[in-house]
Amino acid sequence: MDGPMAERAKQEPFHVVTPLLESWALSQVAGVPVFLKYENVQPSGSFKIRGIGHFCQEMAKKGCRHLVCSSGGNAGIAAAYAAGKLGIPATIVLPENTSLQVVQRLQGEGAKVQLTGKVWDEANLRAQELAKTDGWVNVPPFDHPLIWEGHASLVRELKAVLGTPPGALVLAVGGGGLLAGVVAGLLEVGWQHVPIIAMETHGAHCFNAAIKAGKVVTLPDITSVAKCLGAKTVAARALECMRVCEIHSEVVEDTEAVSAVQQFLDDERVLVEPACGAALAAIYSGLLGIVVIGVGGNNINSQELQALKTQLGQV
Repeated sequence: MDGPMAERAKQEPFHVVTPLLESWALSQVAGVPVFLKYENVQPSGSFKIRGIGHFCQEMAKKGCRHLVCSSGGNAGIAAAYAAGKLGIPATIVLPENTSLQVVQRLQGEGAKVQLTGKVWDEANLRAQELAKTDGWVNVPPFDHPLIWEGHASLVRELKAVLGTPPGALVLAVGGGGLLAGVVAGLLEVGWQHVPIIAMETHGAHCFNAAIKAGKVVTLPDITSVAKCLGAKTVAARALECMRVCEIHSEVVEDTEAVSAVQQFLDDERVLVEPACGAALAAIYSGLLGIVVIGVGGNNINSQELQALKTQLGQV
């Protein structure tokens, strides 16, 4: 891509302003108004395009010739989409257990796909090796200031619609990129007093484990079905956020997350990933929240939901 179109792609954000809608069903469960930020309508299917799109644009301005990204799905799709908009080749490195649906989606975006390792951390090592090639840039799925800067746009949108601060924000934590971005956004708009409920599933609870240890730790393995929360080590910035905002870390079981996915499908007729189900479980399992962030994701379909329910003995 050359000329005016290339320059335009480097300047205009790749994400769209997403709807913020009150959920009658969730509000009834919580006893307070609950609003949902529908990030599933992003062009890449998740909030990841906010931070990764911003990062890729900045790298393109610096002359990047090839993008490489390690991802359990959503980050890779965001990187592939951004690369396509910028006219830059992309190689996406995924864990071997990534669904065929996500692989095909990436290939449909024009990216080359490599499957390496059991979990994200192993795929990330391969991506770092590839990024040593001259002109190649590794796109970090969550651990970079430009990623957090891009995710902060979500909070600016919340303020534009709500006007006044919500009682709490509920979000799922994987590697900590969304958490770091939301904290950056809260500081930017003067909402740093708004509590954050950070949800994880047991078996992918690297943030909760780090809080208990008082330092970044590495989980021995990812055993949760919420594969998009599957970083064994949380970003150090996520722990630092504890010093500037009120953050409550909560861990739910896979069964609670998948039950929340099914209940949300019944209530709102929207199918989301177990990672999002972890955030929704904050409401369905009795934790109080006002805004749920990040409805969406690509790593789910009706067949996959049925398989997860069978695996967890819910059928």
